[in-house]
Amino acid sequence: HRRFDYRPKTDPYCQARYTFCPTGSAIPVMKEEDVIEVYRLQAPVWEFKYGDLLGHLKIMHDAVGFKSSLTGKNYTMEWYELFQLGNCTFPHLRPGMDAPFWCNQGAACFYEGIDDAHWKANGTLVLVTTISGSMFNEMARWVKYDNETGIYYETWTVQASPDKNSTVWFDSYECSKFILRTYQKLADLGAVFKKIQTNYTSIILFSGEPVYLGNETSIFGPQGNKTLAAAIRNFYDPFKPHQSVSEFFVDLFRIINRVILNHQFYLFYNLEYWFLPMKSPYLKIIYEEVPLPVASKASFGV
Repeated sequence: HRRFDYRPKTDPYCQARYTFCPTGSAIPVMKEEDVIEVYRLQAPVWEFKYGDLLGHLKIMHDAVGFKSSLTGKNYTMEWYELFQLGNCTFPHLRPGMDAPFWCNQGAACFYEGIDDAHWKANGTLVLVTTISGSMFNEMARWVKYDNETGIYYETWTVQASPDKNSTVWFDSYECSKFILRTYQKLADLGAVFKKIQTNYTSIILFSGEPVYLGNETSIFGPQGNKTLAAAIRNFYDPFKPHQSVSEFFVDLFRIINRVILNHQFYLFYNLEYWFLPMKSPYLKIIYEEVPLPVASKASFGV
């Protein structure tokens, strides 16, 4: 996933249904000698329980919790879409604009408190490691860098087949990937993680080798490819970005129908368009184990 030099200003056209990070606060500087417990937080995205089909999908949201021994204060950190999931997955087709218009950014949100009832009752709240205050402060600096340079949310993982060692053409970039990067950073700083099973949700598309199509200017600009531009607009036409999570899944199944009928998918990734020659089983939602990281030998003594 490409890193960018800065986060672009959001366009006023992009309106969120729910405010992003409403109670967010700055990450505090911890005393170096503090001992901080790190918790794995995971719960189903509860909107999914409406409708039988969606209730059986293991669609989970991931976050990480911290508890300071010196102050007794709890904190939650997570990463999610600024304008909700539909906007990160589907563009707006705006009158008078040739190119699809994307309202797509994701970012970290940090706030005081852990909603114990939410995570415990519906999912997971489990201690995974303990770190020092100085490690926490190092992590906070890394979060700032990660947040300023990894700006676009990416819903889909795209791979060649369901096999374990299959080629991954494109990797998703969403809430769980941020949590995995955070754990890895803590491991690099010397954190030792407990041996517990940790699973994450992925939405995977299956495709032959992707074909690079170009960027917005080369496809939709004055010298662009009118036929290709029309095909991309046509592909995105049935999908509506402003929607609830349950409506998003109705659109997801619409996509599956089109993809299976036509064996094609147009992917917008890192500001570029790709054509995916889709193949069976086309799309899968999986909930699979990703182990907690092992501290690298070089990091001991940090």
